[in-house]
Amino acid sequence: MNDLMRYAADLEGVAGRRLPPVDQWNPEYCGELDLTIRADGTWTYQGTPIRRARLVRLFSTVLRREGERYFLVTPVEKLKITVEDAPFTAVLMREEGAGEDSKLVFTTNVGDEVTAGRDHALSWRNRLGGGAPYIHVRAGLDALLSRSVMFDLVSLGETRLIGETEKFGVTSGGVYFPLANVSEIFSDASI
Repeated sequence: MNDLMRYAADLEGVAGRRLPPVDQWNPEYCGELDLTIRADGTWTYQGTPIRRARLVRLFSTVLRREGERYFLVTPVEKLKITVEDAPFTAVLMREEGAGEDSKLVFTTNVGDEVTAGRDHALSWRNRLGGGAPYIHVRAGLDALLSRSVMFDLVSLGETRLIGETEKFGVTSGGVYFPLANVSEIFSDASI
């Protein structure tokens, strides 16, 4: 944890810094860190919420997913952490443009901004007893859309016939993202 804390301290306060190349780092596995990203988006260390947003942001820049496991990675350390659902939460959404040219831009709880499109797909999947929308942020890391953002997203939705099935979805960056079968929308209690 010392190298990880030193790395975080080096980055803290550096505005606009690019993400580190965690995909190119191959340090030795150092064990498990008692750090959990809860399903509600709260980052905790030894069960206590991390209150310093800048520290959470810094940790998020060295987060890597390998299969179903998550790690904090520096050039010299690789520590396994627990992620209950998605590592990020989309807390804001704005629409730029209109119609087929519209773009949906999402801001996460750690300050990342992503535009839904070919590289940042929107999806609907089962989670913790219900369905929920997600957006791909980077390198296998997704953000769960917060409830208020989900309602904003649904208000922009439209139905389209895809094959023989009527789908409900949204368009962003020229891509239509089918989120649910229309026939299933009202039978899902999570919506």
